Amino acid sequence: MVGVTRIKIQETVAELEALIQQQSNPNRKERLQVLYLLKLADARSISAIAKVVGRHRGSVQRWLSQYREAGLNGLLETRQSSGRPQVIPGWALKSLQRRLDDPETGFGSYTQVQQWLSETLNVEAEYATVHHLVRYRLGAKLKAARPVHAKQNPEALEAFKQTSATT
Repeated sequence: MVGVTRIKIQETVAELEALIQQQSNPNRKERLQVLYLLKLADARSISAIAKVVGRHRGSVQRWLSQYREAGLNGLLETRQSSGRPQVIPGWALKSLQRRLDDPETGFGSYTQVQQWLSETLNVEAEYATVHHLVRYRLGAKLKAARPVHAKQNPEALEAFKQTSATT
């Protein structure tokens, strides 16, 4: 049959079924499913298996070459991407979190957080980075009192609050 990959799979169908059931990681489960589909008697082509699994043909071929080179352990090994390093390191995040949790020494603005990081911890970060970190990753809301007009009458304000009380 044209397009069928010639690969010697050491594990039996029953072993592969058991391994698939044991896996909690979906990426590893997909890779085992590819081996399972190839091990079945009606072996399909790589393209057909890729469609069944929902991956590109090149990914399936790469997985099979990993299996050929290093066996089942090589196939199931998932490498962590190094990725881009964080601008604000973990130790600085912990220090910032402690400072944000303390109600007496909070911050009034994200610019103050940015200056504190720079002056105290020697960590340089852009405003947008600090805002995203504090607001969305750490979940803190910087609350500052709104300015009060100098001509505002406190008695009139109290009277307004009394008459417009919600039930």
